[in-house]
Amino acid sequence: MSTIKVDTIQKANGTSQIGIDKIGGVTSASIVNVIAEGGTNTTNLAQGLAKAWINFNGEGTIASRDSFSISSLSDSGTGKYQINFSSALSNNDYACSGLARNPGQYTGILQVPADGESDQATGSLEFFSTGTDGNAADRNHVYVIVLGDLA
Repeated sequence: MSTIKVDTIQKANGTSQIGIDKIGGVTSASIVNVIAEGGTNTTNLAQGLAKAWINFNGEGTIASRDSFSISSLSDSGTGKYQINFSSALSNNDYACSGLARNPGQYTGILQVPADGESDQATGSLEFFSTGTDGNAADRNHVYVIVLGDLA
């Protein structure tokens, strides 16, 4: 297998770049900039991708419906869950967001971290979901997404 390393790919006439600015380039192996929809600004591909996400049933015996980069899921009590990442993040300053709901009911919210006092961990995330009254509650549909830098 061969490896091609380039810094810039251009159209044949050389006037503009075509979609990708750097592909594991010679300059920096970790920078992949993609030209945005408008054609002038770029987006760093690695920074814009979710590093982990999960969609799971949080009621009864909890179970993942689908996930990415999640090695395990655990139930820590009423509405309290923990996901463990397949690949650790480089620090605990990552961003996470989520939603918890039951079909036909108002949406609950996700609280991170679960105890309100500890920091997020680089290898896992503990959180809890609430019911419509604001108290911790198991929810049928729980969705979490994590963005940040991998270790």
